[in-house]
Amino acid sequence: MDGAETEVACCDLKVLIPDLRVIFAGKGSEMSKRVLLLAGDFVEDYEIMVPFQTLLTLGVQVDAVCPGKRAGDRVRTAIHDFEGDQTYSEKPGHNFTLNADFETVRAEQYDALLIPGGRAPEYLRLNSAVLQLVRAFDQSVKPIAAICHGVQVLTAAGVVAGRSLTCYPACSPEILLAGGRYSETPLDGVHVDGHLITSPAWPAHPAFCRALLQAIGVL
Repeated sequence: MDGAETEVACCDLKVLIPDLRVIFAGKGSEMSKRVLLLAGDFVEDYEIMVPFQTLLTLGVQVDAVCPGKRAGDRVRTAIHDFEGDQTYSEKPGHNFTLNADFETVRAEQYDALLIPGGRAPEYLRLNSAVLQLVRAFDQSVKPIAAICHGVQVLTAAGVVAGRSLTCYPACSPEILLAGGRYSETPLDGVHVDGHLITSPAWPAHPAFCRALLQAIGVL
């Protein structure tokens, strides 16, 4: 496996602040970076909203797409929260407006792929075009960032064998069944193995977004 495995725990947005000063001081070459965001109905609210807005803030173009929908269409989101129960709770979230068409996107147009969690990965992984797209990013060794249940798309695409990943713990058997290695990572942490960037859930956003921004050369 190419690339070293690293694990970082981070729960404070302040880790990004010093780098913002550098970026807005004139790192103009990074402004052309493009990330493809794979969405679907009942994607996790925070896990689509926060990375999308963070990347846009730093000048990265983010194309949010969903199979069967077009730019201007909306996906519904779900809020998964951790309230002391045996698993996460689920509540209705915001509507999220897509800004690109899934049918027209190609891996070669982008610097990285971002897959949020929630309910959406459960059915997106059944779409052969989605799986082909994920494999194209993997074969090109472009960063693939998946958070929480987003790893379900990676396991279905067959790109995790021999690699180390993390995810929401309830999804860990899927990593193992697909031939990968599961990394027990703090809820607010990120695990990086080569071009694969994974985190357990939305509390990891500062570390997760930072790792993705570093992978595409913005930080």
